[in-house]
Amino acid sequence: MTALPVLDTTILPESSEDHLRHEIAAVTLLLNHEGILGYSGHVSVRLPGDNTFLIQPVDHSRAELRPEQLLICNLEGRRVKETETERPPGEVFIHSEIYKARPDVRAVAHFHHDLTTTFSLVEGLELTPLKNHAARWASGIPVHHDPAHVNTPSLGRGLTETLGAHHGMIIRAHGQVIVAESPRALLMDCIHFVENAETFHRAASLGSVLPLTREELELFAKAFRRKKHSMKLWNYYLKQGMAKGVIPPEWREALQLETAKS
Repeated sequence: MTALPVLDTTILPESSEDHLRHEIAAVTLLLNHEGILGYSGHVSVRLPGDNTFLIQPVDHSRAELRPEQLLICNLEGRRVKETETERPPGEVFIHSEIYKARPDVRAVAHFHHDLTTTFSLVEGLELTPLKNHAARWASGIPVHHDPAHVNTPSLGRGLTETLGAHHGMIIRAHGQVIVAESPRALLMDCIHFVENAETFHRAASLGSVLPLTREELELFAKAFRRKKHSMKLWNYYLKQGMAKGVIPPEWREALQLETAKS
């Protein structure tokens, strides 16, 4: 595995378990509303102490998830509380094995966006950064060539090895995995990852695609203020979700909704 990226601790808020429960539930509901997270897939966040994480139960709808329904699992993918009767998703090992290998990762999303998945099914066509915010994946977007359900620690380790030090990947004929430093940043990255794939697809229908050059990626990354942009998207999608009834208004205080400065 290649060297890990340097962890920017300035964008890791000190968050309580209750706050993180609300954020992961909100990210799940918003990604479902945006058509990114469908009837399957899951979002998780590492809890303070680094040895446990929150993830939704296997049988709960992504359109109705609530903070109190989230399970606490350890890095072996098992429930911590023996009193809980719900089971984590079968692919919990995507999350547990990434958290084991990547101390910089605080939040993980696995989803099945059909158009993005098609980039693993076409010979000679590789998904690369095309939009400016896709500079997040300048290091590459690897494809994991085993399309199997990642339902064992061994399969989770194999996927994690493919991910390496990158921030996103495609599982062939299966779906995507995105990793980030917080739930808010994860929401931003999932949206931009899908936007980049959709833009690539539209550009390819017009002619030869011209991905961003290394120089262009470096210039954008140098000027990009990641924490500020993630807050901008967080406020936008959260307020939109509240206005449309996707996010319960009583979550506002727990989610610490802030005013973004453009």
